[in-house]
Amino acid sequence: MSSHGRTADAATPVRATPTALAAPETVVSASPTGHAAPEAAVPASPTGHAAPETTVSASPAAHAPLVAAPSTSPIANAAPLAAPFAGSGDPGAPLTWGQRALWIAIRRHGASHAMFSLRRVVAAPRRAALDVPSALRAVGALVTRHTSLRTRVQEIDGRLRQVVAEQGEQPVLVVPLTETPADDGAALAQQVAAELAATPFDHAREWPQRIALLVAGERVCQLVVVFSHTTVDFRAAELVLRDLRLLLLRGTVPTPPPAQSADIARFEDSERQQRRCGRAVRYWLDSHHRLPADTLPLVGPARTPRFQRYVLTSQAADTAARAVARRERVSSSTVLLTAVAGVIAAWSGQDTCGIYTMVNNRSADAYREAISKLNQLGLLVIDLADRPSFADALPRVWHAAVEAYRHAYYDPEQMALAHEAAGLPYATGVNKHCYFNDIRLAPETEPPGQDVDAAALRAATAHTGFAVAEGLDTFTWLMRVEVIDASGGMGLAVTGDTAYLPPVVAERFLRDLERLLVDAALTPLPWPWTRPTTPDPA
Repeated sequence: MSSHGRTADAATPVRATPTALAAPETVVSASPTGHAAPEAAVPASPTGHAAPETTVSASPAAHAPLVAAPSTSPIANAAPLAAPFAGSGDPGAPLTWGQRALWIAIRRHGASHAMFSLRRVVAAPRRAALDVPSALRAVGALVTRHTSLRTRVQEIDGRLRQVVAEQGEQPVLVVPLTETPADDGAALAQQVAAELAATPFDHAREWPQRIALLVAGERVCQLVVVFSHTTVDFRAAELVLRDLRLLLLRGTVPTPPPAQSADIARFEDSERQQRRCGRAVRYWLDSHHRLPADTLPLVGPARTPRFQRYVLTSQAADTAARAVARRERVSSSTVLLTAVAGVIAAWSGQDTCGIYTMVNNRSADAYREAISKLNQLGLLVIDLADRPSFADALPRVWHAAVEAYRHAYYDPEQMALAHEAAGLPYATGVNKHCYFNDIRLAPETEPPGQDVDAAALRAATAHTGFAVAEGLDTFTWLMRVEVIDASGGMGLAVTGDTAYLPPVVAERFLRDLERLLVDAALTPLPWPWTRPTTPDPA
């Protein structure tokens, strides 16, 4: 049970944020398991997809800057090169359902919204020094292998379509290091990733990824890849990086390429998937009729900016959530989702809670390793009207999540039409309910059999830290709760409308969540699991 945003197979960002306040899209990349790629285990295959022999391109197009860079930018002195690619043709396809959902979001919030790009950093293999020509060959082979990486989104006959190029050049910035820092350029690579992500992608003209190499002397030490979220989701991004590591190490990928974005769009046009979409639409309409009108009480006028993100860093919450999960034989994601529902129910006075989460939609074999944006929103309806104990609510929440996952694959255009016909809102205004996203790197990894010391656990709450993070002028949700990796414990982040969650109220919400988790770890919790402690926001 880990398809809450992160999802079991990971429709989720791999995050190793150095602090709880790190930008959500800034990620230090790791292998799919979260550890360094095992170089010795990489197979070599003469029948694999070898990196073609290429030379550094010096065409005028290759020298066009990827993004405008001020003189103080870490990419101000970068050299623009290019990696040529030439691959199989594809007739193209309409947008996938996942792409259509993101396009709706782009039209609502503008293309500059941070969630529309995924930042990754790959440390160069240490077995042997990697030079720039070798890195460019690997990049060219990567784009050759995956048609999704050489796909643009263009309007044709009034409809947006995926247009696949057979050949071309991938721009690559080469960022020189005047000296090799102790971290081998990892921190600077994060800055470069932020710079590359700062400018919205031009999807009609630009490839859906931006790439930079950090070079010390002749040696490439870090590779930066910023993906457009229109082409890959979090799992697909990690699969692409897995192939990139293989190409850097061996010059080849020994398996044929998986399904690509255009393939997925054609699958979705099948009668079987259209029936699945119809079932999802009916589930969402039925679920919306069960949702309460409000999630949180209004406490005052909105501030400027209207939306604010807050982060609670808590070792106590981390220990408690894992302890409950171990005792009740569920995932810690289920424990956290149940706790969030409990606090919302206490604060709202409602016995039904609506929570949205991100679902990876990769359970089918053909989709498991697809290079495409497959993740979409799922909707959970959690009914607590019979006042269950916390332990009894856990399987109920798990089953609600499973129902949400089963109905999270749909055409958002059909979903919007059905909601409009029913007089219900869909992808308009600020959603009044909660969005929950567990985006930890390894949420279920822990030493087995650890006992919880009650006194030590309660004492740990004294070391919990709270911080006000970034503000936003626009946002989709009244409130979003994220579970993130953080040094010194678990990060619990809430982003919300300041009319409902000004700083002092947001802190109390997060501390109520922490308290509930600690109580649940130490004693059986009958209903009510917690009581609202909302202070006067003034």
